[in-house]
Amino acid sequence: MKKSVLVTGGAGFIGSHICKMYLSEGYQTICVDNLVSGSEANIVELRNDPAFHFYRVDIGDVEEMEELFKQFRPQIVNHHAAQKSVPYSLENPMYDLDTNLGGLLQVLSLVQKYPIETLLFSSSGGALSKKLEGIEKSTEEDVPQLISPYALTKFAGEQYIKMYSEEYNFNFTVLRYANVFGPKQVPDGESGVIPIFLKNLEEGNVSTLMTYQDMPRGCTRDYVYVEDVVEANRLATNTPLNKVVNIGSGTATAILDIYEQVLKAFSKSEPIHIVGPRPGDIKRSVLDTTIAKKELGWIPKFTLQQGLSELYIYYKTQHIKK
Repeated sequence: MKKSVLVTGGAGFIGSHICKMYLSEGYQTICVDNLVSGSEANIVELRNDPAFHFYRVDIGDVEEMEELFKQFRPQIVNHHAAQKSVPYSLENPMYDLDTNLGGLLQVLSLVQKYPIETLLFSSSGGALSKKLEGIEKSTEEDVPQLISPYALTKFAGEQYIKMYSEEYNFNFTVLRYANVFGPKQVPDGESGVIPIFLKNLEEGNVSTLMTYQDMPRGCTRDYVYVEDVVEANRLATNTPLNKVVNIGSGTATAILDIYEQVLKAFSKSEPIHIVGPRPGDIKRSVLDTTIAKKELGWIPKFTLQQGLSELYIYYKTQHIKK
């Protein structure tokens, strides 16, 4: 068996796909999740694998987390546990701070006590984008706008990881994701805009598009399919870069265009309600992925249309099971 990896937030949308990847790569996989936003249904297919261990534990619970570090001595920590909503961070900044920064620091305190080889951290390429003009793309070196508590805690988390890695001698890679979509994603928050559209279409509800006056088709976002994100995690586990790396498609797509592509992929035809902008929204977001391509050897395999086609197949399969 390969090394042990501890995945925080492992029962979540992205985390569950990552756990599956680690198992397929031969790792002993310790999945930790408090199930606030994650679900045991996401990992049910993994439970029969003897190399998979699930623990319903909050990363802020120092005693229980220390027991896991003591028992498994993971060589790799993949940290995906987070409060992930920009709007919620504006409504509840203390919770965002406690979860995204306090939780990370609890994990780092255990890494200090039980040394590891590599840490991977899921960050946000959208929330940490600079203010883009024209055809610009956000690079890892740009100064982010930091216009939400969520952005602040993610950016601070990156700095803590850099500092701890130097002090306690472990490798790391910070993966700044674009807007990830795919199977198992739940319809909440901006990152869940595609499942929100799908849920509304299924239930016969009208979707809402939030726009700026100068952007009548909505904010632009960079969408990346979850399997491409999983591959980035696999590569970064094998070859940690000790830096921040953008993971996205490199293509900016307006949210109304997303809606129309969802309608096309799922053979639907429904109107959308258009309103004004939402507080904390970044108007334009698209990532420059040069470092990922050159240094990780990562190239996205799925276009938006291909990802939506895969998602359609998944939805059909789930309905057949029901």
